[in-house]
Amino acid sequence: MATVLVTLWALLGSLISTWFRNPTLGSAPYVARVMLHYTLPLSRETTEATQNPLSLATTVPGRQLEFRLGKMSTADFFDVNSVGSDSHLQFMNWTVVNNGAYDYAADTRGYTYGLLAEFYNPGWALRFGEMLMPKVANGIELDWNIARAHAENIEFEFYPSLRRQRAGVVRLLSFVNHANMGSYREAINGFLGGQDPVPDVTAHRKQGRVKYGFGLNAEQELTQDLRVFGRLGWNGGANESFAYTEVDRTALFGGDYRGRLWKRSKDTLGAAFVINGISGDHRRYLALGGLGFLLGDGALNYATERIFEGYYTLHVWRGISFAFDVQQISNPGYNQDRGPVLVPGFRIHIEDSLNAWRVSR
Repeated sequence: MATVLVTLWALLGSLISTWFRNPTLGSAPYVARVMLHYTLPLSRETTEATQNPLSLATTVPGRQLEFRLGKMSTADFFDVNSVGSDSHLQFMNWTVVNNGAYDYAADTRGYTYGLLAEFYNPGWALRFGEMLMPKVANGIELDWNIARAHAENIEFEFYPSLRRQRAGVVRLLSFVNHANMGSYREAINGFLGGQDPVPDVTAHRKQGRVKYGFGLNAEQELTQDLRVFGRLGWNGGANESFAYTEVDRTALFGGDYRGRLWKRSKDTLGAAFVINGISGDHRRYLALGGLGFLLGDGALNYATERIFEGYYTLHVWRGISFAFDVQQISNPGYNQDRGPVLVPGFRIHIEDSLNAWRVSR
């Protein structure tokens, strides 16, 4: 029998507003997610499923179609990785918890409205999402005119295993964004031609510009306690970074280890290394003094940005955990004249159960 689920999440902005890239948003409470979820079974066989805030089912059909409509985060469903996607219990750097080159549709807080369709079959899955884009880069207002601004996301997921009886997942991602984007090359030419006093990509926006990219996401259990994961990402980089962060190429490798060896089976130790880069037009724009919505300090002595992150999540009692985190960032903002920077972190996390040790579906 098909099931329909309405999911409503409300978050207190006062608790997390410091994480936003736009401090003018304020601290008033807001609704983060609200969606209609419909499941259409295509087989009588069922498999066990882990409950989570986006799905309450404990069993699901072996073959099924799922549809979601409403307000959501694109990253809730695309580029998910059970080793490196949960910033509450795992890594914290944006380019470790997500593919940095995936400029996924979102407002400033990371949410959008969209339609998601997923097909699950034994051995593989396919998902497609049509999402709204913001009106301007890093903007809080979404453009509801889908004839001029929208985002297509498609991901193919399959489950090979490098080791017998050890779970593995590979995800192949592609996205295409259509929005009122500025061109880095036009901004450069406008500055060099004397049209603009400084390079300004926002002065060279055009409705309907396209930004596209690709991603590879993989994870593999090696032993009962050790898992590894990796990501590769690329986007065209000709038009401005618009929704997530200013990365056009990325490569990541990392892993986590459960603390069974020291009799702390619910603790997790994780480490990851990521290299990020930007396109030639993007780097020249910044070198000439241009500003992006995150980067720009008047000059750029370019080098790839290199980040090492490690964390230890300490399970205290039931769903209460502490996490200690450290990041070492070389060439922050792709500038050899900056850094290296050491960023320590500490988190307290409370939930009804600690169930972080699983491979997504």
